[in-house]
Amino acid sequence: MTTLTAPTPSLRADTSTISAVSIAHGLSHFCQLLVPPLFPWLAAAFALSNTELGLLMTVFFVVSCGGQALAGFVVDHYGARRVLFGGIACLALAALGLAASQNYAMLLACMALAGVGNCVFHPVDFSIINARVSTRRLGHAYAAHGISGNVGWALAPIFVVGITQFSSWRVALVAAAAVIAAVLVMLVVFRDSLLVKPHPLAAEKSETLAGSLDFLRLPAVWYCFAFFFTFAVALGGVQTFAPAAAGQLHDVPAAQVAICLSAYMFAAAAGMVYGGHLLRDPQRCARVAALGFGMAAVVALLIGFGSWPSMFVPMLFALMGLGAGIAGPSRDLLVKQATPEGATGRVYGVVYSGLDVGMSLAPALFGALMDAGQYRGVWVGVAIAQGLLIVNAFNVKRRWRNPTLAAAS
Repeated sequence: MTTLTAPTPSLRADTSTISAVSIAHGLSHFCQLLVPPLFPWLAAAFALSNTELGLLMTVFFVVSCGGQALAGFVVDHYGARRVLFGGIACLALAALGLAASQNYAMLLACMALAGVGNCVFHPVDFSIINARVSTRRLGHAYAAHGISGNVGWALAPIFVVGITQFSSWRVALVAAAAVIAAVLVMLVVFRDSLLVKPHPLAAEKSETLAGSLDFLRLPAVWYCFAFFFTFAVALGGVQTFAPAAAGQLHDVPAAQVAICLSAYMFAAAAGMVYGGHLLRDPQRCARVAALGFGMAAVVALLIGFGSWPSMFVPMLFALMGLGAGIAGPSRDLLVKQATPEGATGRVYGVVYSGLDVGMSLAPALFGALMDAGQYRGVWVGVAIAQGLLIVNAFNVKRRWRNPTLAAAS
């Protein structure tokens, strides 16, 4: 039998694919942080408590979590590009719906629709990258993918708060919908860079995976799930109520509170670059993760229990983001190495759903602490989660390429 080898993609083709996927991924993260910076205005407009505001994000991530596992199978059947376009369209409609909302129920419904749009990105992004980008440039693709997400997170608070201060929160969300629609049009124009030809056995493979749950018995799967879950709790706290808690503790003006989150995200993106450089020796990854998350936990405690002039608070957020960013590449490598060979497809949906589960619980948890006036408690919770990540990092590392797990898969 003659084996046909697909030609290696050119640098231009790889760059085009990486750019298109990274822009899409950055947009997804941009949309995840459209609502939290607007909490003060939404609370005033609809007389909402912090717990009710947190529930908006809980609904978003619960729907996203439930949809993510299914999205992988939809991608196999209908193609990654088509699913990506559908997800972005849902996000645009959700932003418009939020802008037009007249009550809390409408806000919840629109956040659920946004969750449907958000759930497609990880299955789509990695399907396209793995299928189209040459092996020697996969590392660059993953780095660009991760950094674009942090940039999206960093831009969202500046965008919506800036427009809200000069106009209103409804105008800010309409403007966000226009940005989403513009990105969709751009990706449609460059759609050839996102095309993945369906495999003739894709549907058969999807049905087989759906009927096999043996991989759920592998301890490595749940160690990785716990790692992503804990990471999401820490991140969810920072993205939702930690800036407001810092504002209460250190008299930070409302406009500067939004800058705190952007400072964290930009610094985290820079930290990822340095964190990737530290991983020239993959055996270091647990130690690098411990260094980064330990640094972030210490800064969280300093914010919670120190006394700082308001102008220093964004700098502390940036320092905390730098630590989390340094740990980012190590996090991804730990999970990749701990996944048994031959089980990547089955494990992927469960492990990454840990992100959505953690992000769904964090807003309600930290919102309740805010309602109780436990502003330091918010920062203690963030620090504890970051500390647990150090323990989880070494637990996951111990599962690297365990022969028993590989055989079980």
